[in-house]
Amino acid sequence: MRRVVVTGLGAVTPVGNDVPAMWAALLAGKSGVGPIQSFDASAFESRIAAEVKGFDPASYISPKEIRRTERFTQLAIAAATQAVRQSGVSIEREDPFRCGVIIGSGMGSMHLIEEQHSVYLAKGPKKLTPFMIPMLICNMAPGHVAMNLGFKGPNFCTTTACASGAHGVGEAFRIIQRGAADVMLGGGTESCVSPMAVGGFCALMALSRRNGEPATASRPFDRERDGFVIGEGAGVLVLEELEHAKKRGAAILAEMAGYGLTADAYHMTAPDPEGTGAAKAMALALEDARMRPEDVTYLNAHGTSTELNDKIETLAIKKTFGPAAKTVAVSSTKSMTGHLIGAAGGVEAVISVLAITDGVMPPTINYEHPDPECDLDYVPNHARRAAVKAVLSNSLGFGGHNATVIFRKFHG
Repeated sequence: MRRVVVTGLGAVTPVGNDVPAMWAALLAGKSGVGPIQSFDASAFESRIAAEVKGFDPASYISPKEIRRTERFTQLAIAAATQAVRQSGVSIEREDPFRCGVIIGSGMGSMHLIEEQHSVYLAKGPKKLTPFMIPMLICNMAPGHVAMNLGFKGPNFCTTTACASGAHGVGEAFRIIQRGAADVMLGGGTESCVSPMAVGGFCALMALSRRNGEPATASRPFDRERDGFVIGEGAGVLVLEELEHAKKRGAAILAEMAGYGLTADAYHMTAPDPEGTGAAKAMALALEDARMRPEDVTYLNAHGTSTELNDKIETLAIKKTFGPAAKTVAVSSTKSMTGHLIGAAGGVEAVISVLAITDGVMPPTINYEHPDPECDLDYVPNHARRAAVKAVLSNSLGFGGHNATVIFRKFHG
């Protein structure tokens, strides 16, 4: 297996539209949650979201392409472009068939489905836009990224609900490991703050109803948590085969060391109450990385702020880490970004690498009331300086999809 390193990072999030802005906000404990702005949510039980603010797709693509792409695709293009710029990869100096893109999305464009359904009801099928299907399908995110960057290698979309982004990173890693590409973009994107999506999650009783105090609504591992806060964004990494990166003189940010994936095979939305699937995904990632639990400095948790996820993920960490569970620092950046659904794993992989490069662990904000079933070190409320040698990041999706990725400090 070939070694894989990270040479570029890109992100568009509710707390910042590029990596430096996002990272500064996270370390300051800033929440990106507020009242929903993209539609009138007054009739909804949950009226808050973590929306991307002030994003201008014209900074990345032409007016014509803006008209022919949906927001989740535009966010992916922006994050991918940022990552490639940082990495210094130039397609003119590469074999384009050795450069690929895997970007996950859990839902594609709910917004366009809603809009075009209204057109259909009001005006009939002949008034539907011919771009409806190619704009709304999830795979258009990696497709358009490849068109913009000229990457002609492996290209597909992982669609595994909230694990989509982590699977995108992990599968890109595997493709390089086995020699099918030298450069891969891996990550996730999502933009589903729309009436039907929010209404659907409300019907599931999954969303926080702290409408009067949105900044404190997402509170992973806190005893008073009452549901997740839906969000949007994108996170993309440039992964490269080690010798390829060294040959072109790339600045190496971290090494991607491990990837584990499992299924709970238990329930449509609820996690396995024993946490066995999530625990096994972490164990497989550690085995893949040839690491022990005590080698992990920081764990970026899935940490959704729902009653079941947080206590079961805590249980799974204990099962995998054993005595080391009491010493590893764990935090959920969803306390600030909200839950970005298919983008979550991509953005959190970016955050994991930043924790290594900058030697600081972002906090779990809004942690005020300890829960006896969530009794680990959750880096409460304030970022913590530390020599971060390795980071494990979890993503756990509806359908029982579990994905774990591991990054560590690069040593040549």
